[in-house]
Formats: sequence, structure tokens, C-alpha cells
Amino acid sequence: MNEPRRARPEEAAALRDLVRAAYAEWVPTVGREPMPMTDDYAARIAADQAWVVEEAGRLVGALILEDTKDGLLLDNIAVAPEARGRGLGGALMAFTEAEARRRGHARVWLYTNEMMTTNIARYLRLGFTETHREEQAGFRRVFMERRLSPPGQPLP
Repeated sequence: MNEPRRARPEEAAALRDLVRAAYAEWVPTVGREPMPMTDDYAARIAADQAWVVEEAGRLVGALILEDTKDGLLLDNIAVAPEARGRGLGGALMAFTEAEARRRGHARVWLYTNEMMTTNIARYLRLGFTETHREEQAGFRRVFMERRLSPPGQPLP
């Protein structure tokens, strides 16, 4: 499996297409396109927030990571449907935690739609805890965090 790398400006359309394919299954559940499907990936790349995994010349995984005062925000994690079940999502999460530590953050946080119950369960299994729920932009969101310990230290 290839390591995540920064997305390049010419990959904005491919990144958008990857995310749209990854989130398409959620449209019937949510009742409309989830926010990641409508994000501006050229702007994300320009802001140095987009990471991708490429296999055989195709993007198969993506992360949108934002530095915030509250920790590293995992704004989006996406795996192409054809690349699922091979551990790519777990590798992307491990990369996110390592990147958070590298940037000096003690916390990774995220939010997901409360109707995406399988995602919520997955994040709980990965050691995230729910912090709160609120409505934003017409979406009911579940906010979660994972506290990080320094390298070599047990989690707090």
C-alpha cells in the first residue's frame, strides 16, 4: 500500500470524483449529498490540506486535514469503493494520528452525520469518543475526538 502524499493541483478533479464515489452510498440515507461531496478540492489542495493515496495511477484514498486551535481536524477521510476491505482506511487513520503528533497536536477530532451509524461505530472502535451533537448547515452532526499521547506513551 502506498503512503499518503500531498495532493497536487492537477488532481483536484480526480480527488472530487474519488470523494463523490466514496460518499455516494450515503445519499439515500442522508437524503441529500453529504458535505464532502460538494467541497472545493482545488481550494483544499491550495490550502495544503489534501492528502491522497495513489495506486496504479488512480487515487484510491484521501484525507482532508485541518490544523485548528482544538487539535487536528480530520475533515474528510475517503476510500474508493473498489479499494475497500484492504486496510486502507485504517492506514489513513494511523497516518492522521502520526501527522497530528508531528504537528504538535494532542487530539484528533472529527464530525460525521448522525445517520452514518456505521461510521460512528467504526470511529468508536478506533478509540474515538463522542463529545457532542449539534446541527450545522442543516446536518445533524456527531462530534468525536481521540486524545493522543506522546510517542511511546500509553493513551491518557
